Amino acid sequence: MSGHTAIVTGGASGIGAEIARQLLGAGYEVVVFDRQKPKDAAPKLHGVEVDLLDNNAVAQAAADVAKRFSVTHIVHNAGTIRPASIEQTKIEDLQALTQLHIGAALTITQAVLPGMKERGFGRIVLMSTRGALGLANRTAYGSTKAGVVGLVRSWALELAPAGITVNAVAPGPIGDTDMFRGVIPVGDPREQSLAAAIPVKRLGRSDDVARAVLFFADPANSFVTGQTLFVCGGSSVGSIVI
Repeated sequence: MSGHTAIVTGGASGIGAEIARQLLGAGYEVVVFDRQKPKDAAPKLHGVEVDLLDNNAVAQAAADVAKRFSVTHIVHNAGTIRPASIEQTKIEDLQALTQLHIGAALTITQAVLPGMKERGFGRIVLMSTRGALGLANRTAYGSTKAGVVGLVRSWALELAPAGITVNAVAPGPIGDTDMFRGVIPVGDPREQSLAAAIPVKRLGRSDDVARAVLFFADPANSFVTGQTLFVCGGSSVGSIVI
């Protein structure tokens, strides 16, 4: 994919790092937005340290990257859960996750959209979650990730005439991530029961999600937009309990 440049948020670890690796392997230039530098090193990999909860910082970083690179792809992967019951959910957590999951996506897209429209090409992939369909103790996480699905559908309609597709990937439980381990630590018996409740009888891996992202990112896939692909082992058509 020579000549293609992707911004990947949260690309320093977990699913984001695997997405960055697969994009690099496909020939993309990759710019990672994260609070820490990427652990990997590659000639086409660039790290931008930015706190995505700070929208002013996001706007500045995105404007700078838009000047330095011809950005063709956005993969907004960064996210966090902040689990809590309804009674214990703080309005500050809802506001923070709205900024992280939706606000940062909007700000980054606004910065690079003029270039995409000028070139008549772009791919935007946002990360939702299987939990957006409903999961206890996920008021802030589930509602903002469900908002991502609505965002994708609206943007797809606006941007299709410009040659820009917009889609979402919605992972189920991905066992090799810090986010998952923040809820279910290593050795927790809930891990086995959760895997048993998933139709394919295993937890997901970061590479499962990254391959779905690369499908939407492919320039050849111009007839798919406004869609949400659940990478969840079939759990989106059943029920799981964590």
